[in-house]
Amino acid sequence: MKVEHALPQPDRRNYQLHLAVAPPKNNERFEWFLEKATEIGIDEITPILCRHSERKELKLERMNKILISALKQSWNGKLPQLNSMIEYDKLISSGFTGTRYICTMEAEKKLSDCYHPGENALVMIGPEGDFHATEIEHAIQSGFIPVSLGNSRLRTETAALLVCAILSTINQSTHFVSGK
Repeated sequence: MKVEHALPQPDRRNYQLHLAVAPPKNNERFEWFLEKATEIGIDEITPILCRHSERKELKLERMNKILISALKQSWNGKLPQLNSMIEYDKLISSGFTGTRYICTMEAEKKLSDCYHPGENALVMIGPEGDFHATEIEHAIQSGFIPVSLGNSRLRTETAALLVCAILSTINQSTHFVSGK
């Protein structure tokens, strides 16, 4: 393959977003999330296996093709890293430089009120039916900040996409306001 010409690289985002998501039972919904999250902008996706998870395996090769297709369509400059599925406890104990959030229906604070522009974030989205109470408590004890995405009960893939949109909007607003 010969490169005929190069397209200009879009401006890099001023933050890193790593989403850890319990894939929904319906595989097509997770694939839809991957496509849309890539279009909006995301750096890393880690499928997590939680106590209430119904999907225990993924076809990563197919999902990587979806990411590549969405990357080409959106002209984003960076392919998100799609990790293999890991157990919830392994994610909690893994190192991450940035602020860690766990989205749960019972949280009092909203993500949009807690997140600071330019902040690198790891955000966990639970399975259908939310995280188990012990998982939420373990995350909080491990330094995760419990946050809500609003008053509506959302599907897993919708919640994950909303996180991408919230962080993108917050960071773009400050980018435009500051005149950078």
